[in-house]
Amino acid sequence: MVDNIESEPNTVLRVSDLGVDFDVRGQSITVLSNVCFSLERGETLGIIGESGCGKSMTALALLRMVPSPPGKISSGEVLLNGEDLLKVSKQQMSRLRGKEISMIFQEPMTSLNPVYTVGNQLVETIQQHLPVSHAKAQEQAIELLRSVQIPAPEQRIKEYPHQLSGGMRQRVMIAMALVCDPKVLIADEPTTALDVTIQAQIFDLLKEIQERNKTSIILITHDFGAVSSMADRVIVMYAGYKIEEGTLDEIRNNPLHPYTQGLLRSMLEIKPDSSGFRETLPEIPGTVPDLRNRQPGCPFGPRCTKATAKCLEMPPNFDLGAKRSVMCWLADKDDTG
Repeated sequence: MVDNIESEPNTVLRVSDLGVDFDVRGQSITVLSNVCFSLERGETLGIIGESGCGKSMTALALLRMVPSPPGKISSGEVLLNGEDLLKVSKQQMSRLRGKEISMIFQEPMTSLNPVYTVGNQLVETIQQHLPVSHAKAQEQAIELLRSVQIPAPEQRIKEYPHQLSGGMRQRVMIAMALVCDPKVLIADEPTTALDVTIQAQIFDLLKEIQERNKTSIILITHDFGAVSSMADRVIVMYAGYKIEEGTLDEIRNNPLHPYTQGLLRSMLEIKPDSSGFRETLPEIPGTVPDLRNRQPGCPFGPRCTKATAKCLEMPPNFDLGAKRSVMCWLADKDDTG
């Protein structure tokens, strides 16, 4: 079994056995189970899966932003440069959040306050973490907007979020996340609702920031195309579990879990036929499991075309070496059945 992650000199973040539960009408529902991974300095880790799989909840748990009640982090360890974020005080966590680990949220129009200018919001963020005057914070806000390639930043800081385009609002969110040059940057669906040209610009900007500051990035997305353009390593999640991990090439060219295989097959392809071109979009059969009524065994079992009687038992995460793992009985080398 895997998930016994050893610390390495270059490891910035190490997550072990992370679990999150929610209380729903008196019933405890597990939404995240035994999630484990590490993140190296300057590395981009992609976390991919369909809606409701636990991607964003993982990010919120890392930042200790799980809404409580009804949610709570029920288990685990989140070591940022050796310090367990789940054990520090709320005051310490407020200091670390934004300074050492920061997040770009997926909906800038709802994350930015509509009644304050972009400049006011940036200045407030800067002064929350740095002991600088209002005038100095305003200078830094202008430089931050310039660093994320927003034209005429002296004018933009006077504008309200609704006066900016979607791409510009997302750049403002990136600027706010970079106020203290954090070691770890979590990007939660950073290109949602943006057209492909702006998406490419945002990813190029994140790469530039990473190269300049050696920032470690966690990219959360349901889009494998986004992962392909950014990630060094990929985690695939399903129903609150990490079900596969590997390098981008390993996941793309040799997916081991039946869910990962189905996820890749369901990417849109344009293939020629006798009448010209046709679109093929194979589906994964079945539906996402109801977390209030989990069935025994592998969470993907009811939808899996390769399921056997063994799948009625919960599979472990099998360690295949070099941070390559899969939570599937098909990887059990000791299974002689």
